[in-house]
Amino acid sequence: MTGIKIYSPDIATAFSVEGEGLYGFIINRHLFGQRLLRIAINAGANLKESTQALEPIVENHSLKGISAKDLLTGRRAKITSRVVVDASGLPAVLRTKLPPELRIDTATHKEDIVICYREIRKLKEQIPEPNFCEIYLNRQHAPGGYSWIFPEGETKVNVGLGVATSGNPINPKNQLYTHILSRTLFGDSSILKGGGGQVPTRRPIDCMTGDGIVIVGDAACQVNPIHGGGIGPSMTGGVMAGKTIIKALDSDNVSRTGLWPYNVEYLKSYGARQAGLDVFRLFLQGLSNDDLNFGMKYQLITESDLLKTSMGEDIRLNLSEKTFRVFKGIRKVSLLKRLRKATSLIRKMREHYQNYPTSPDSFNDWKRKTQHLAEEASKMRAPS
Repeated sequence: MTGIKIYSPDIATAFSVEGEGLYGFIINRHLFGQRLLRIAINAGANLKESTQALEPIVENHSLKGISAKDLLTGRRAKITSRVVVDASGLPAVLRTKLPPELRIDTATHKEDIVICYREIRKLKEQIPEPNFCEIYLNRQHAPGGYSWIFPEGETKVNVGLGVATSGNPINPKNQLYTHILSRTLFGDSSILKGGGGQVPTRRPIDCMTGDGIVIVGDAACQVNPIHGGGIGPSMTGGVMAGKTIIKALDSDNVSRTGLWPYNVEYLKSYGARQAGLDVFRLFLQGLSNDDLNFGMKYQLITESDLLKTSMGEDIRLNLSEKTFRVFKGIRKVSLLKRLRKATSLIRKMREHYQNYPTSPDSFNDWKRKTQHLAEEASKMRAPS
């Protein structure tokens, strides 16, 4: 995929976001997972099929393994390990049961979760631009989220819709059928498969390590906060975690301190990018359809701005006093002020993450400032 087209709620404006470094691949998720599994087994991993992780085993404030259940026999067992990795996705079955003394956040708040429904459909006609993904912004159709059409070939598409779970969430499947699948494009189309799920859409958790434990993937909220995509960030986190664990085992130090370099490497790099995108997400969620239509029509945020934001760069807006006077006459000055505040907060958040503490000793001070910046960003979620 060479780019993304983003449509305003009234469909009158479409931003084409493409450029060097912005591309992706449509993959068969099941086969991709099986490929990774084969690589792990060939490297010496021991796969325990039909085995469910139940809870962590904690002794003297340190993880010593997990309690697990064989789903075929119902038998329970203790599996000991020098280091435990929680890669259990959004449920985070181990992280959510950790004791407070490990100082790892155990909750993912509802307002940071999007519930989605999608279908793979076979169309009657060829897709006009099979190398572009399409995203549709509409606060009535997909509050707190968006709808999408991702080509999987010339006549096959992944079409879906996601909504925020905060407040009184609406059914994404009903919204998809009412507002998207009713379009002419999907006339006489056939469904190949469908399904739903939940994804985290926020910055990564502040600390991903404790004595004897490492958190990766959706369990650590390693996703793009704007669209919830997590395969790339999660694999990045997995590589960083794996290398850190090897060094910790070699030095016989699997404590929080010995595993800390994983936090530093991830949060100062991709984590900083996620943190800035999280601010941008909260800003977007506070906009009305009218704001989005207006902002895209008059390019208050340009295609170049969106490209820079998606690549983790700062947006540099030229919002002069003359601009404010012009827009004041059409009562959009408040939108400009909020946009200027958002761009400033994006920069502050990214710089803060790039200064992530190199040891656990300074973590508490860093976390307090993080919470202050996050509270400021959350205020932008309130509708304008």
